[in-house]
Amino acid sequence: MHVERILAAKGRKVFSVTANETIGRAAEILNQNRIGAILVCDAGGHVEGILSERDIVRGMAQMGPKCLSTLVAELMTRDVVFCLPEDNIDTIMSVMTERRTRHLPVMRDGQLMGIISIGDVVKFRMEEIENEADAMRQYIATG
Repeated sequence: MHVERILAAKGRKVFSVTANETIGRAAEILNQNRIGAILVCDAGGHVEGILSERDIVRGMAQMGPKCLSTLVAELMTRDVVFCLPEDNIDTIMSVMTERRTRHLPVMRDGQLMGIISIGDVVKFRMEEIENEADAMRQYIATG
């Protein structure tokens, strides 16, 4: 299975903020949309970073409540790891584990295609395993 299948099923909607937005506003968007990370993009839509719930928690631990008025630029992860629509799910799982990241933006030819989370990957991998098990049971039952 490839990343493209996950995007086709879950959709390609991506939420973003600018680096000059406050952490408080970014947290509102995360909460309202029940997502764990938000992309940080410039006015042209180019990805400059990613801000996750984990980044916000670290900021709160270090700064306390004033973290909410801090700019996204101060807490965002600038070294964004991307994946391609044709990447294999097993490869993506390895990348997420090695890089200790839960969200990967999907890019093709410099264009943002969507974003996937570890939850998306696990869900689709579980479905794949269940389908394989069903096929094996069917094969055994008929053959």
